[in-house]
Amino acid sequence: MDPSSPVADVTAFWIQEIGAVLFGMVFLFLWRQSKVVYFGLWSGAWLLRFIATFFAFELLKTSHSGWLAPYAVFEFAFVIVLIAAARAGFASSIRDWRTVLRMIAILPIFVAVVWAFGRYARMEAYHACHAVALGVVYFYNFNSLRRTTGVGARIFRFSLLVLGLAFLEHAVIFVYLYNRGGAPEWARYLHHQTYYDFALHAVLAFAAMAMWSESQIDRIRELSAEVDHLRRENTQTFDLDRLTGLLNQAALNRRVEDATPFEGMAAVCDMDNFKDINDGYGHLVGDEILRNIGNLLKSSIRHEDEAYRWGGDEFVILFHGQRGDVARKRMADLEARLRDFRVRGFGALPISFSWGIADARARILREALDEADKNMYTLKRARAAERLSS
Repeated sequence: MDPSSPVADVTAFWIQEIGAVLFGMVFLFLWRQSKVVYFGLWSGAWLLRFIATFFAFELLKTSHSGWLAPYAVFEFAFVIVLIAAARAGFASSIRDWRTVLRMIAILPIFVAVVWAFGRYARMEAYHACHAVALGVVYFYNFNSLRRTTGVGARIFRFSLLVLGLAFLEHAVIFVYLYNRGGAPEWARYLHHQTYYDFALHAVLAFAAMAMWSESQIDRIRELSAEVDHLRRENTQTFDLDRLTGLLNQAALNRRVEDATPFEGMAAVCDMDNFKDINDGYGHLVGDEILRNIGNLLKSSIRHEDEAYRWGGDEFVILFHGQRGDVARKRMADLEARLRDFRVRGFGALPISFSWGIADARARILREALDEADKNMYTLKRARAAERLSS
C-alpha cells in the first residue's frame, strides 16, 4: 500500500498480508529445523508485520488518526525484533537481552510521539521516519552477518543491503513529498512499492533457506569427517594386539589375502624358551616380556614396515623394499638386543630368539611366509642340536 495515497489499495493489502504469512512460515520452518534463534525472531517479526498491515489498511481506508498508534506499535515492534535478530546472529540463544528490553521500554513513548507527529503533520513525515528506521535495521542485519559464508548467505546479505537502500530511498522521497506539499508525477511508482518489496523479501526468504541448507551440508560434512576418523580409529584398534600393540593375526590374514603384491622381505620369528619362562616365572612375567618385545619391534622397524603378532610368542615382520642382507642384519640386531633383556624384579633374563627370512618378490606373500617359517624352524632345530651336543 502506498502511504502517500489516501486511497486504500486492497490488492496491495492482500499482497502484504500473504507475503507476511509466507515469509513468516518460511522462517518458522527454518527455526523449527535448526533451532537458530535468528530465524525464530524473523518469524516473529513477520507475525508483527502481518498485524501492522491490517492497521495500516484501516488507517488508509478511514483516514482516522486513531489507527496510527496501533499501526506504529506493531511496525516498530517489527523493527525491535529485527534488531534482536541482528544481535543474536546464528547462535542458539540471545546473549544479551538488555538492549532489546530497553527498546521495548521506550516503545510507548515513541509511539505517543509518532502519533502526535502523524496527528499534526502529514503522513509523509511519519513514513519517512519509519522508512529510515527500517533501512537502518536492514543495514544492521547486513553488517551483523558479515562473517557468514556460502552462496545462500551472500544472497541473503545482498537482499538485506538492497532492502536497506530501498527504504532509505523511500525516506528521501517522503521527505521531499512533505516539503513539496504533494506527490509529483514521478512519485507514482510508490503505488507499486508493495510489489518489488514483496519480490525482495521473497529473495531474502529463499536465500535464508539456501543459507540453512548450506549450513546443514557443512554440518553433514563435519559429521562425516568425524565418523571417518572414528572408523579409522576403530579399525586400527580392532587390528591391534592388545598386549603387544602390534598388528594382530586378523590383520595379518587380511594382508596375506590382499591381492596387492608385496615387494620386500618377510621375516618370521619367535622365542625358543618362552614356555620355560612362563613355567618358571609365571604368566605375568611372560606377558611383560611379550609387551616389551612388541615395543622393541615397533621401535626397530621403519615407518613403512609392518610388525604382526602371529600368535603366542611368534611374530612376523614385513620389510618393504628391503634387500635380504639388510633384513638379516636387522633381525640379528634384534636377537642381540634380546640377549641383554631385563625383567623388573628379576634382572637379566636372556631370551633365545629364532628367526627366518624369505624374499617375497615375484610371488604371493603366503608362500614367502611359509618359507620364512620353515627357515626359522630349521634354525631352531640347529640350535637345539648344538645345545644337546655341547
